[in-house]
Amino acid sequence: MKFALAQINPTVGDFEGNYTKIVSAIQKALTKGVDVLVFPELALCGYPPEDLLFKPTFHEKNTYWLKKVQESIDGLTCIIGFAQRDGESLYNAAAVISERKIVDIYYKIELPNYGVFDEKRYFHPGSNFVIYTMYQKNIALSICEDVWTDTILDNLQGKKIDVLINISSSPFHLGKVQKRVETLAQKARALHCPILYCNTVGGQDELVFDGNSMVIDAAGQIVAQAKSFQEDLLVYSTQKQYASLTLSSNAIEEAYRALGTGLRDYVRKNGFKKVVIGMSGGIDSAVTALVACEALGKENVVGLLMPSRFTSKETLKDAQVICKNVGIEYHVIGIEEAFTAYLHSLAPLFKGKKPDSTEENIQARIRGNILMAFSNKYGYLVLNTGNKSELSVGYCTLYGDMVGGFGLLKDVTKDMVYALAAYINKKNTRQRIPVSVIERAPSAELRPNQKDEDSIPAYPVLDPILRLYIEQDYSFDQIVKEGYDRQIVKKIITLVDRNEYKRRQGPPGVKITLKAFGKDRRMPITNKFEQ
Repeated sequence: MKFALAQINPTVGDFEGNYTKIVSAIQKALTKGVDVLVFPELALCGYPPEDLLFKPTFHEKNTYWLKKVQESIDGLTCIIGFAQRDGESLYNAAAVISERKIVDIYYKIELPNYGVFDEKRYFHPGSNFVIYTMYQKNIALSICEDVWTDTILDNLQGKKIDVLINISSSPFHLGKVQKRVETLAQKARALHCPILYCNTVGGQDELVFDGNSMVIDAAGQIVAQAKSFQEDLLVYSTQKQYASLTLSSNAIEEAYRALGTGLRDYVRKNGFKKVVIGMSGGIDSAVTALVACEALGKENVVGLLMPSRFTSKETLKDAQVICKNVGIEYHVIGIEEAFTAYLHSLAPLFKGKKPDSTEENIQARIRGNILMAFSNKYGYLVLNTGNKSELSVGYCTLYGDMVGGFGLLKDVTKDMVYALAAYINKKNTRQRIPVSVIERAPSAELRPNQKDEDSIPAYPVLDPILRLYIEQDYSFDQIVKEGYDRQIVKKIITLVDRNEYKRRQGPPGVKITLKAFGKDRRMPITNKFEQ
């Protein structure tokens, strides 16, 4: 018996485009003699469809295109994820289709409602795991979260199962692939059967799906695995012996590929072609530019260099060197004239007041205005270059360096930005990011001799505490017990909590960690709770 896992990259709401991908995979599978072809969770409508599920016309199109898919299936059996409306109830479903007929529909039982998942808002749970007989094999079906809980063991353990199929749209974060393998391996050993895991690939708003569809044998070993971060068709025969695959996972390489995939699909799926980046000569804009060039092509990336009276010659030179190293078009637009005009206009109102963050923020907002003007005039998407560390503690300016249509580094802490820079330089035949950029103390250069750590704790201290507080939900006392200074921990927690209002107004960005700002972490802005 021959299976194929169709790891496709659907777009939410693009029924016709998704149908085309599905039919293409069916045709390819037929040429390979496949008996059962498996598609990801909600492959027909894309995942997650969110409140589109409340629109009647969405379901009309969903029904129409499912019928079109059904009519194209002849000579094999397909399992395909879709949204099923039954009266007033809506289900996250999988259709089993053979010889142009829907043989059965399975309803997802375990509906996740944590982190980025909100499925109980939309779907009713199914109630029964089903074992189908196909080609003289007993095949059990499950959808994503169904295999992450022990409910599946309670229902299927001890029963004769030849294969368990799991269709998923499982978003990526660092460490997720290994966790996934461990979970699938544990279930495969407990059920004494191989598991065929078919995952979505591609970017959808803040989420990125890594693919990595795989076959786990009954001993819990990976025996076949699809490509990561790209579409693939993984063919597996129950009679073919595969050598065990040792899973090697380089977190930084994974992060780099996830960022590129998320960016490329966000740009493509939202109708953009080119992006514009504010190039400061710092490491954040450098990494953003390098990822963008590989994901989109250097011809689709434009840099704007916007020096002020506080911009050093070294950083301006580095910004130019980076642009030349990657071969992107760039323009230098000084902001001194605009800044002087602002100061002159505000002088009567600010008379007797000493310069402070107000004047610093004016510079950032001038730059943001220029970037958005360029975007409006040419239709390019502005890539925000702010990182997770800055966003966490509010070390960023609303309507200034927070502008942009997409925040590539939104879920990337500063220490990981440096790691990505090192990876980029290592993977290229010549150094793309100058050593001076990597070694220079981080600075916004909005006042003389400014350094980031003048305002916030140094990143080697800040980033580990942020991970404990944001990604692992540690309390103040728990973090202190890890050996960190009480006053520093208190300051960081206060900054994180105080700046929720800023994060609400920032652009979406690629999720790569266990808990990203946005769907993963939803804190009230008005909030008196103290850790």
